[in-house]
Amino acid sequence: MSYMSLKALNNEEDNDEENTHDDTRNNTPTRSTYFEQKIQIPETEDYKFSFRKLWAFTGPGFLMSIAYLDPGNIESDLQSGAKAGFKLLWVLMSATILGLLMQRLAARLGVVTGMHLAEICYTYYHRIPRLILWIMVEIAIIGSDMQEVIGTATALYLLSNEKLPLYAGVLITIVDTFTFLLLDKYGLRKLEAFFGLLITVMAIMFGYEYGAAAPNQGEILKGLFIPYCSGCGPTQLIQAVGIIGAIIMPHNIYLHSALVKSRDIDRSNKKKVKEANMYYFVEAAIALFVSFLINLFVVSVFAEGFSQRDGNTTVYEECIQHDIAYAHEFNTTDPQVDILRGGKFLGCKFGQAAMYIWAVGILAAGQSSTMTGTYAGQFVMEGFLNLYWKRWQRVLLTRSIAIMPTVLIAFFKGINDLSGMNDLLNVLMSLQLPFALIPILTFTSTKSVMNDFKNGMPMKILTGVLAAVVIAINLFFVIIYMRKLPSHWAIYLFVILGTVLYLLFVIYLTYFCLVTMGVQCLLKLPFSNFFGMKYELDNKANSEISIDNLSSSYRSVNDN
Repeated sequence: MSYMSLKALNNEEDNDEENTHDDTRNNTPTRSTYFEQKIQIPETEDYKFSFRKLWAFTGPGFLMSIAYLDPGNIESDLQSGAKAGFKLLWVLMSATILGLLMQRLAARLGVVTGMHLAEICYTYYHRIPRLILWIMVEIAIIGSDMQEVIGTATALYLLSNEKLPLYAGVLITIVDTFTFLLLDKYGLRKLEAFFGLLITVMAIMFGYEYGAAAPNQGEILKGLFIPYCSGCGPTQLIQAVGIIGAIIMPHNIYLHSALVKSRDIDRSNKKKVKEANMYYFVEAAIALFVSFLINLFVVSVFAEGFSQRDGNTTVYEECIQHDIAYAHEFNTTDPQVDILRGGKFLGCKFGQAAMYIWAVGILAAGQSSTMTGTYAGQFVMEGFLNLYWKRWQRVLLTRSIAIMPTVLIAFFKGINDLSGMNDLLNVLMSLQLPFALIPILTFTSTKSVMNDFKNGMPMKILTGVLAAVVIAINLFFVIIYMRKLPSHWAIYLFVILGTVLYLLFVIYLTYFCLVTMGVQCLLKLPFSNFFGMKYELDNKANSEISIDNLSSSYRSVNDN
């Protein structure tokens, strides 16, 4: 049996079924630069584990892990440390573990089917929901790109001793993005090595800050393993939501399912597929462990520096002692901190060198995330729309949309407003999570897609509970956020309407997911035809409704 291809229409003959897929594949362009070459997997002796094979599979997981280290994550980390101390470290660790769970599903989908998540969504979702899903993922990608722009501009501002205006740093990000696009012309392994170098730079820079701050190790252990936040209020709760949104990024699930296609895997061999799944999981676990340590460094530094102090007063005194020019910025009892003031705080505490080291780490985070965001955007556009653009065109579109509001705020407002936008973007990521979680659960739980590699019941329950918790957290945030809005009926109407539409689309995706997993009673609901699903329920002995039936309904609409 071949484990690489999806089945076509369920009611057609087998020969017609194969021809349908052959035609589809033959009509699909293969212009994605990342896949112009594939890494060969070496044959080794029949050991259960081979480091040589692990090295061959190493790459996609570390590229994926960069999304866990982007400027939005760093902003979330330092805010978490400053506002809640070490108390939310367990949220950071839990979110990273749940992220690993999602990345495992994404990698398995790509390995087993030979298609990434966006391509499978294109095949099986109806046109309208497919386009809505694409828009939601694009919003997440653009939001992430805005964070990368903010982080890079802030890093350049610090490295230039504030001589380079923030808006100029924002504009520079247009040029540096195209410069880094040249890297993928030097080969896949060199590109992956460069990303590994950037992760190493971040680990060294933020690790240095951690060593210099010497945070209380006992408090760190308590924060990691005691899932409780004593004395926490709405501020800390919103920060916890921001951590989840910053760590588990929706477009990263689409990205990882595509990156694993860069290895030459014999999908007709079940043993080879199982082996690839195992090595990709090990690689992803190592990569996310490294990213977790880096995030832990940042949280701990600012937890020690801010939450253990009496506001910013002590920071101001330290700045005065070191004769720091920007000491006046800390002459306040307001303990708020952002990427810029975080770097300045480190300069006050440990000297100017610490500020520059911080800025280099932020710059590495911004540049690496820009590249992976570009790949994610291209894969999503190619998959959902079957539309192929050159990479520089894709970058120009995304970066232009991201830069316009950012440069305006940087020019007319300032760093405080930019940082506020950064926090809001983290919550935006959390709001987009169901549009990656539900599709990945849907297709990895369906036998006609995954064959023998479909999710078992424990994984279905665990992932389903995760999706439900995330949606509940999102609704809670909307309620809290509405309290901060100006009291005007038009604003409330807009938020309520948006929330209703959001929930309706989540319900649609959930309905689709449950039906494909065999919840047949949903097909008897009077509004089931509203979802565009038409099934023949003759074979009621089969406990799972094949996703092929969904395909026959949706393809007929798409062809028209």
